[in-house]
Amino acid sequence: MLPMASEILFTQQTKQTLQPFLRKYSTVCVLVDENTKKNCLPLLADLFSAENIIEIKSGEAEKTLQTCEKIWSHMTELSLDRKALLVNLGGGVIGDMGGFCASTYKRGIDFIQIPTTLLSQVDASVGGKLGIDFTHNGNTFKNHVGVFNVPQAVIIDPTFLKTLDPKEVRSGFAEIIKHCLIADKSKWNEIKTNTDLSKFDWMELAKHSVGIKEKITLEDPLEKGLRKILNFGHTVGHAIESHFLFIPNKRLLHGEAIAAGMICESWLSVQKGFISMNEHTEIEKYILSVYGKTSITSEEIDVIVPLTIQDKKNESGAIQFSLLEKIGTANFNISLTAAEITASLHYYASL
Repeated sequence: MLPMASEILFTQQTKQTLQPFLRKYSTVCVLVDENTKKNCLPLLADLFSAENIIEIKSGEAEKTLQTCEKIWSHMTELSLDRKALLVNLGGGVIGDMGGFCASTYKRGIDFIQIPTTLLSQVDASVGGKLGIDFTHNGNTFKNHVGVFNVPQAVIIDPTFLKTLDPKEVRSGFAEIIKHCLIADKSKWNEIKTNTDLSKFDWMELAKHSVGIKEKITLEDPLEKGLRKILNFGHTVGHAIESHFLFIPNKRLLHGEAIAAGMICESWLSVQKGFISMNEHTEIEKYILSVYGKTSITSEEIDVIVPLTIQDKKNESGAIQFSLLEKIGTANFNISLTAAEITASLHYYASL
């Protein structure tokens, strides 16, 4: 069975936690973007030599094969052997792409994830999913090319969250909402009373979300069944995110798109006879209070819906969803038509 990771460590002393792992490797490199180089790397000062710092541009738009080539080129210039280690210091883009590059360089070298955003701490850094986006015929598909592989360790330190713009914290909170809705009704009842994100204990919530994801992933590491419930909100959400990715002034953070996707897929859960309209209204009201509403036109809906055809859960041409069976429980492999998805987006747009 594929484990989630050798170790998932919660700490407020990342440098001291990381040091013991570094001693057994021939070379240690760190992957950063301009933001984590400035704000996060100083907390790990002197662990990495200047030539072993690999820097890429920040942002989802950089999560491409072209950026991977730059990373592989830097690794090749350093003559990294298969006993080298890559430390990924950043958010979901750094973790996804850095892990993918490490897993494919010379058929695989070890890597460690140090997630620095709330999104990556509660979701993206754990579970062994790695990959990049892929553009085909003008459409960009999220995480379309990738592998399953686990890091040697995931080191989760809420200290890094102090470096974030509040919008980035809010983005990551969407995955916490998702974990509660699919697996813990009591936790949902607790968080739904608070719209002031500054009052949350992020270490406690990270441990809660990682615990849920760990339990599900250990049971289904390769996403053949149960693990698909972790995609609640993501079939529609990824399509929305992909559509707006390269549109000036309309690009959404991942959590913003997933928030819209959860409203759509909660509404679809009502239409399929799973949750009640009252439950949906409760979910919708809270998500809108935190994220507001994204403006989506009828013309944009016509472009967004076909993007769901490329969702990775789909089988034999059927568009497969993970929906809420009730608050705190989800199901998977629910086939929906393009017309039903269109209706959910029109519902959201009308709010």
